[in-house]
Amino acid sequence: MEEANKNMTASEQRTGDAGTTGGAAGPTQRDTRNTGPGRLLIAVYAVFALSATARAGYQILTKFSEAPFAYVLSAFAAAVYIVATISLAKAGRTWFKVSVTAVLVELIGVLVVGALSLFDAANFPHETVWSLFGRGYGFIPLLLPILGLIWLYRRRPARKQA
Repeated sequence: MEEANKNMTASEQRTGDAGTTGGAAGPTQRDTRNTGPGRLLIAVYAVFALSATARAGYQILTKFSEAPFAYVLSAFAAAVYIVATISLAKAGRTWFKVSVTAVLVELIGVLVVGALSLFDAANFPHETVWSLFGRGYGFIPLLLPILGLIWLYRRRPARKQA
């Protein structure tokens, strides 16, 4: 029994809750964002971070003058995906807040850039990751932040007891 107590966090020892997940009953007692399906989410974010970074780097280095606005947005999207990937993989309340912020920025970016690229095509002669709501990537850029926010909501840290 003492060995089991050594592996439990101080919070779990106080509440006697060694690994309860939140679900409908409430927030989790442990930080479990990077386990189970969270690993798949992090992997998808990592793929998008790498691909968006490579795409933006290539676009900016080889043909920036053709569509500077679109290419700067590609670089911004890459930065958002990098921050989201790292913050989703890290434990802790601060990283949770960074994750929520990054995924919200991503969702807003996809919606705004998607709408702008649809209604103001002149500024988007070349596509970005978020153009047309991620059509070039099978609309995954539109779905990913929604799934990310759902995952984060379900894995939100427990509130501190006063």
